[in-house]
Formats: sequence, C-alpha cells, structure tokens
Amino acid sequence: MKVAIMTDSNSGITQKEAKELGVFVLPMPFTIDGQEYKEDINLTQEEFYEKLMNDADIFTSQPAAGEVTAFFDTILKDYDEIVHIPMSSGLSGSCQTAMMLAEDETYKGKVYVVDSQRISVTQKWDVFDALKLAKQGKSAKEIHDILMKNKMNATIYITVNTLEYLKKGGRITPAAAALGGLLKIKPILTIQGEKLDSFQKTRTMSKASKIMIDATLQDIKERIDPDHDDFSQARIMIAYTYDKEQALELKATLQDMFPHHEIICDPLSLSVSCHIGPHALAIAACKRLI
Repeated sequence: MKVAIMTDSNSGITQKEAKELGVFVLPMPFTIDGQEYKEDINLTQEEFYEKLMNDADIFTSQPAAGEVTAFFDTILKDYDEIVHIPMSSGLSGSCQTAMMLAEDETYKGKVYVVDSQRISVTQKWDVFDALKLAKQGKSAKEIHDILMKNKMNATIYITVNTLEYLKKGGRITPAAAALGGLLKIKPILTIQGEKLDSFQKTRTMSKASKIMIDATLQDIKERIDPDHDDFSQARIMIAYTYDKEQALELKATLQDMFPHHEIICDPLSLSVSCHIGPHALAIAACKRLI
C-alpha cells in the first residue's frame, strides 16, 4: 500500500519543505482586516508580523470541509491511504472536522486522522516519524496507532513577551493586561496534551528561559525519557515568534547542555503567534520514536 503523510501548516512545515520531504501540507486560513489569507500561500511570516504589529484585526479559522476533502481526493489519486496529522484538537476544531470527514464512506479505511494533541515543532516531529514509518512499509492504520500511543510523550513551554495579544484574544482582561504591563510580567504558558494553559510568571526573558529549561528537563526525566541518563530518546526543540536571534541564543545554551542532540529551531505556527504576539520564545521536547 502506498501511504501519504498529510499535515497542516501549524506543523511549521512550509510548502517548499513539504515538496522536498514528500508530504502534503494543508494551509491554514486567516482573516486579516476582513480579507482571507492562507499561510505560506498568499501570506508569509514576514507579512503576517508586519500586519500583526500594525494592529490589524486577525482571526484564525479552520479550512472548510470542502477544502479538506478536495485535499484528500487529490492525494488519493496517487496514494492508497493517508495519515493526516492536524493540530491539537484542544486548540482548534479542525482536527474534529477532519476526523468526521474521514468517517465518510468515501474515505473510511483510507484516511486515518491522528489526534496527537500537538502543535508546531512537536507536531512536526510526528510528521517526520510518520514519514519514516511509511517508508518502512507500515500501513496507515499502523502509523496512526503508533503515533497515538506516543502522543502524550511531549511538552511545550512558551514565554510571552507582551500581554497585549492575550488581551486582544480575550484570554485575559484589559485590567490584568494593564497591570501585567506595568509590572513587566512575562507569563509562561504550557501545552501538555490539550489546551494552552498558564504555568508560571516572571519579569525577565532570561529568568523565563531558565524556568522553561528546568521544566522541560523535569518532564524529560519524569515522563519523556526516564530510562536514559543522557536523554538519548528525547528530542529537544526551540520555537519562536519573529525574533530569531533570541531563539538562536537559547539554542546555543541548550546545545551546550545537550551536545549530542540535534536541536530544531523553528518559527511558531501563525495560529499560535497571533494569540501571543512577537518576541515569544518556546522550548519543547518529545519522545523519539525512530
């Protein structure tokens, strides 16, 4: 059976990378000042942040059901089965929509949707693992089951540089945002399988980086790779919004701590970025499958 691997642009995989890898990336839609855009189709990272920082009204949405099925249909012309890895069901309804569509008689037994409850760099590693499993000859159902079994072996911590975008998204009140701004609060958020939740607060990005490193290490030791002193079965990643230099500094710190690990450093997906704003920084880890 010829198995295709499909994901959405929340994975951070660009259309160019998708072609190089041999995977399929469904672009996520945005409405900006009343006009619809699609990530990496007619909206680049640079254009997105220019609009975001110029106070544009930005709303995220999910692809229409017809767009998803059209994507399925195109892929199934050349492949027998599809493994689709969308963003976490706790962060968007796009996963549930895809799962519902996959139950249709046309796609049942051909399309397997992985609710891995991941996003960005951890979602990206699911795509990489799925691609390797497909090359090993695994069926779509086998790949789906392997990824689902491993889905909770992941962690993400995100430090937000400003409360302005959390306020605009209705996640905090204007009063809390104003007070937090006066106190220069840097909230640290976390994704542990479901939604974006509060973790800790601090006042500087350097302290936030230390908190994120310590929390990630604890998760690796206790949950992701408790059996290896060198954490050889853990993958460690960095993600950021807009400020790559800041991310590369953090990567250098982590590379010193983990000299034998390949540390990915990628932009955060735009669906997350529009809620947390520029200059945010994240550390993530997940269990190595292959």
